[in-house]
Amino acid sequence: MTSIVDTHCHLADSRLAPELDAVLARAAAAGVSQIVSVGAIGPIDNDRRTVEIAERHPHVFAAVGVHPHDAAECAPDRIGELRQLASSAKVVAIGESGLDFHYLRSPAEDQERALREHLALAAELAKPIVIHCRDAEERLAAIVREAGLPPAGGVIHCFTGDARAASAFLELGFFISFSGILTFKNAAKLREAARIVPEDRVMVETDAPYLAPEPFRGKRNEPAFVRRTLAVLAEARGDEVERLAAATSANASRLFRLPA
Repeated sequence: MTSIVDTHCHLADSRLAPELDAVLARAAAAGVSQIVSVGAIGPIDNDRRTVEIAERHPHVFAAVGVHPHDAAECAPDRIGELRQLASSAKVVAIGESGLDFHYLRSPAEDQERALREHLALAAELAKPIVIHCRDAEERLAAIVREAGLPPAGGVIHCFTGDARAASAFLELGFFISFSGILTFKNAAKLREAARIVPEDRVMVETDAPYLAPEPFRGKRNEPAFVRRTLAVLAEARGDEVERLAAATSANASRLFRLPA
């Protein structure tokens, strides 16, 4: 069984952290060799816990940032705290940042300001950026065109757009990562988009504990389930699962500079 990388989950979340050792053991049994755990959601303490988890587990890596839902709280001192956390050798990316115009839990202007600050921080630290985008593809692409993608690159995580949006993000230089949403019955347009992403730019993730793939939909998600998303991605692309596992893992290693 070819190993696979879960490129985005939230191990510090209260639904996973209390049984972290068991979660990681099940992931390893499913062939998940490396995990990128993202802080970002809620207060800075969540980023701290995420880095601590990564520092305790050799195969876990971290990303730190401010989720667009919390962008109104992204003050200059918060960016300074992220800069300090990112000095850890286990922090491989900045984020998730981005735009979420579906829920608008922070005003659009705050989201756009925070996104620009994260793009600048990623460029300063020579790290890739992890982007969250919902119902804001055109605006996000416009901001990245203006500000520039950090030299280390970036990924649109949990991509939910159509083939047109995928093409725009690919043109900007992004990797595109697919979550369990790809397995949902009503995700035909998403599966169409998955077919056009070049093999050297596609990745998979769980976004655990959120968005469990079918047949686990509605349950708590965890990194072990990433292989189910990979299977549906391979089917949509007319590819072999193990070959695609190797390709997506190589892409994750290249973007996040993961050790062999």
